[in-house]
Amino acid sequence: MRTLIKNGLVYDGSGGTPFRKDVLIKDGFIEAVTESAEAAAAEVIDASGLVVTPGFIDTHRHCDIDALYNPEFGRLEMAQGLTTVIGGNCGLAPIPAPKQYRRDIYDFIEPCLGIAPEEMAIERFGDYLEELGKRELPLHVGSLLATGTLKAAIKGYGKGPFTRQEMDQAKAYIREGLEAGAAGLSMGIMYQPECYSARAEMQELISAAAPFGRPLSCHIRGEGDNLVSSVKEIIEVTKEAGVPLNISHFKATGVKNWGKEIYQAIELIDAARAAGQDVTVDFYPYCGGSTTLISLLPPSVMEDSVELTLKKLKTESGKEELRREIYREHTGWDNMVTAIGWERILLSSVTKEANRRFTGKNFREAASQAGYEEPADFCSELLVEEQGKVGIIVLSMSQEDVDTVARLPYSMVISDSLYGVSDCPHPRLYGSFPKIIREYVRERGVLTMEEAVKKMTLLPAKRLSLDGRGMIKEGYHADLNVFDPAKVRDYAVYENPKQLCSGFQMIMVDGTVAVSNDRILKRNCGSVINL
Repeated sequence: MRTLIKNGLVYDGSGGTPFRKDVLIKDGFIEAVTESAEAAAAEVIDASGLVVTPGFIDTHRHCDIDALYNPEFGRLEMAQGLTTVIGGNCGLAPIPAPKQYRRDIYDFIEPCLGIAPEEMAIERFGDYLEELGKRELPLHVGSLLATGTLKAAIKGYGKGPFTRQEMDQAKAYIREGLEAGAAGLSMGIMYQPECYSARAEMQELISAAAPFGRPLSCHIRGEGDNLVSSVKEIIEVTKEAGVPLNISHFKATGVKNWGKEIYQAIELIDAARAAGQDVTVDFYPYCGGSTTLISLLPPSVMEDSVELTLKKLKTESGKEELRREIYREHTGWDNMVTAIGWERILLSSVTKEANRRFTGKNFREAASQAGYEEPADFCSELLVEEQGKVGIIVLSMSQEDVDTVARLPYSMVISDSLYGVSDCPHPRLYGSFPKIIREYVRERGVLTMEEAVKKMTLLPAKRLSLDGRGMIKEGYHADLNVFDPAKVRDYAVYENPKQLCSGFQMIMVDGTVAVSNDRILKRNCGSVINL
């Protein structure tokens, strides 16, 4: 059966000038992009006054667990025009999770990925993709292989480097995962246990991916005072390892770094690209980031596991140590508290009912409400009470810096959505892609429509070698959005984030109309992205 989308203004994903042509679809693929194919179609969709784009691709979501276990998965994703999402980012994933370290891994990732049921217990990357394939997927889902969880699965969250035997084991797992279909590697050098990894260890580990040609998507070591040195580090590491690089959520944090550090970092990236190195970046369209409260603890306070760190914070000496260490600078580590202040750190997720009253408040307000004059003491108590499972939003960036990154010809749009259980999640979970159209294109003119569409379609498809996706072109998968750009909009804000986007008249997934007028019609149109 053929379907014809006619009379629409086509933004084909290439970044070129839009054109008015008909799009003919057959058996899930684009058969032709032509002046007229009406006679050949059995079903005609009139797109007069609307634009037709490729389906949007989000290469950075933390949806690994949600895609497996949430029957509503796809609702907030497809409300943004997404037809493909990729998990496994920032070195954080629920796999592998051997019995010895399973509870530690699940507890560590919970603020970002949500609750992992014990029965999950998936040991191999290929098994994860197989389990995804058993689920009803409304859109396409793939994953990166997370090296942070891989290291934790082999040796826990301690500070020690890999032994030779452990390194060989890790590299074998990487090869196995990439052979099974992982879209690339992800690393989170800011987080335990990878924050303890030396350059040589990282380089040898990711070199296992070099024969596959798939990229490393990296949450670099520092994004504030250490941004420039961190960008330099990962460019050099990936160059020596022979692995393409994507820098995740590229930004400059800390008030004193605004308008300065980002330009120095861009100079390093531009120089690497000019020398022939494959380097790209991605960004989300907000001035606030989202992470875990435990990531604010200085390395000097951290112990070899979250459990041991919390045990320390229970003691008076541990609390005193945090009060001392959290207000000073640490070589090679960005101190978010001194960079932006407690007032720009918002509590977004907790697990205990008694602490839900603090969500949505800045940390100093929450501490005062809880009866603490010193926010560092409240930090200790809250982490202990919540067993480390606290999510935060950090209002750490300047709009000018974000706009600068958005304009880079090699930057892609992502959401970096966290799926931890939260009354007040970051609004990017609900609104990132329509926000680009509403604010960055329509209202402020930071990007043209064709530039924005390319950053949400072809660029991410090319970055992860998603062949046949990201463009409206003959032979490509028929993942398509049809909408009026003037009506597409986001509603999620920091104060009230759980609001779905609207404005998509039609979303097609592999040639099937999955969404009509913001309503999901079918939930089994998607597939597993398996390279």
